[in-house]
This record gives sequence, structure tokens and C-alpha cells, in this order.
Amino acid sequence: MVDKKGMTAPDTSVGADEGQSVNSTNQSITDAERDFKENMRRMREIQRRLDPSFLQTFSMNDLYDQTFPSRPPLIDGLLPSGTYFIAGAPKVGKSFLVAQIAYHVSTGTPLWGFPVRPGGVLYLALEDDQHRLQARMSRMFGVDGTNDLNFAICSGQVGDGLETQLENYLREHPNTKLVIIDTLQKVRNATGEAYSYAKDYEVIGQLKRFADSKGICLLLVHHTRKQPASDTFETISGTTGLLGCADGAFILKKAKRTDLTATLDIVSRDQPDQKLYLFRDEENLTWQLDHAETQVWKAPPDPLLVKIASFLTAENASWTGSATELLALLGEDMKPNILTRKLNVKCGELKRDYSIAYSVVHNRNGSCIRLSKLAQEA
Repeated sequence: MVDKKGMTAPDTSVGADEGQSVNSTNQSITDAERDFKENMRRMREIQRRLDPSFLQTFSMNDLYDQTFPSRPPLIDGLLPSGTYFIAGAPKVGKSFLVAQIAYHVSTGTPLWGFPVRPGGVLYLALEDDQHRLQARMSRMFGVDGTNDLNFAICSGQVGDGLETQLENYLREHPNTKLVIIDTLQKVRNATGEAYSYAKDYEVIGQLKRFADSKGICLLLVHHTRKQPASDTFETISGTTGLLGCADGAFILKKAKRTDLTATLDIVSRDQPDQKLYLFRDEENLTWQLDHAETQVWKAPPDPLLVKIASFLTAENASWTGSATELLALLGEDMKPNILTRKLNVKCGELKRDYSIAYSVVHNRNGSCIRLSKLAQEA
């Protein structure tokens, strides 16, 4: 008689692991094949994009599936992030205006009631010397200075040393948010050739590409011409290629040179056009706001972001989970991928207005959302 008990395989963990190893091995092979195919797909995509004959395109869905670094305004309702002109007739008070902007950004104090996000400022005062700068700044703001506002009175030119100088400066001063060039003409490479739309567009394009790549705001002081125009912004000296490439412009204008009042017309890609009425304080030579022609429209709070902000507190400062779980937590009725896309689009607003960082983490099991409350700046 056969002893069935003797023939029974020992019940050990080794046998259990060996029984599982077949599935694990098959699963590992499947994962390896999937990873290999995905890597090959990415390599083919890279090769296509390196081919100069390949037009790089992206779908609307591709666009919504991305998140981009937040670029909040430097001065809410007044100066968005980007490359802007401040133009006006000679000696109308442009340098005093940009000095005010520089001082308020470097100290974080509101300008004309507009909230300011503080940051380092580099002011290239290329038509001044140190003595004139000292006299002007002390009269405007007193002698209580700041190390977050730095000056230079000479520099290289666009395409001939300026970008390298700015690159080195920003490396040493990573908190810099604003660079002012006073004036544009001082950094234009004098080639002896007549200016054209293409040349104007290219010189601003070089400066704009640099500013965008560094995430800074760039202010270019420039002149207006004497010839009248139906559109105030058409009085900017040079061709329309200057404003066409920039993100916007400020035009400072007086009715008469001896006037203590002026208008500041503002046009921008990122906020509604507006006109401000200013007056000059004779004692300290600063520009003060009399009134605005219209109130700047401000979008109402997004209910979705308000709900997210309500459950992230100092005690419960972070959350990680799937889009489906977040929808259940918020009590929202929408598809999970729509929620993710909404947050992709609104991540800058979420960070700017509610100090909440948002990210999507991808893994083999799918993706999850991370939300975390940021520490408030002192």
C-alpha cells in the first residue's frame, strides 16, 4: 500500500514561493516587454523631433494634460510677468517711473494700491552715473535702502555680451524677478543698417526669449516719436515689430511738458487694457495715482479651488490620492480626467491665490494627485 502521506509534498514556504515564481516571472517579462516598447516609442519620437523636416505639433488634449510653471504678475493688476516697454517723450519722467517700480518690487510695498510680489531687481541705468542715481533715489525714497535693488551704469549689447552678463548676474542673484533696461537704444547693437520690422522684432525676440527662459519680468525704457497717431501705442519709436514681439507696453504722456499730470496707457497680452491718471509729487518727484479710467476686471474665486483650499490646513497640510478619491472628497460630479485637466490648467492660480502646490505622479499602477500647503513667506 502506498503511503499517500509520505508522497505529499512538504508544506514549506519554499514551495509556496516556487509556485508563485511562475506568475511573478511571467509578470516581470510582461513588464520588461512593456518598458522596452515604451522606451523604443520614446526614442522614435525623439528622433522625429530632431529631424528638421518634422513639424512639432501637439493636440488640444496633449496641451491640457500638461502643467506649466506658475508666472504670477509682479504687480497685481498692473505689471504681469513678461517683456514690456515703458515709453514716452524724452524727459517726461520715465526713469522716475521705473525707479518707483524697481523700489516697490525690491521692498514688496504696494504701488498705488496694487499688491506687489517682492523680489530682487536689477536696474541698468545706462544713461546715468552714480552721482545722479544717488541724488534721485535719495530724494524719492530717503536713505533707508535695500540690498535687493542693484544698479549698473554700463553693459554689453544684445547679442554681444548682454545675455551672458545677465546670465551670470541671475546665477549670483537667484531671487531676481525684475530687470529694467534704461534705455533700449543703449543695448541695441549698432550695425549701421536701417532699422526694419524684422530687425526690431528680432532684437526684442532675443530679449524676450531670455526673460521667458529665466522666468523674470523685463522692462525696456524707450522713446515715443513726435508724429501723432490715432493709436497711442503706434507712437513708440521704431517699427511695429517692437510692440508686436513684446508682451505689452506702458505709454507715459503729458499734455504739456510743464504739466505735473500725465496719463499712463497700458496694453498687455495678459490683462485688460487700462488708462491711469497720474500726478507728480513735487517734493519727492514720485508719480502718484489720481484715478483709473476703469476698474480692472478680476475673475471671481473658482469654487473647485475654494473647496480644495478648505480641507488643506496647517494640521492637514498635504493629501495624496487618485482623481476619483479627490472627487469623492470634494463632492464633485465630473470625470476623473476632467478634474485632472482642470487642475493642470489652474495649478498656477492654486499656488498663487491659495499657496497650494499641485502635481501628478505617474507610476505603473496609474497616476495620483499630490496637494500640499506651502509655507507662507515671512
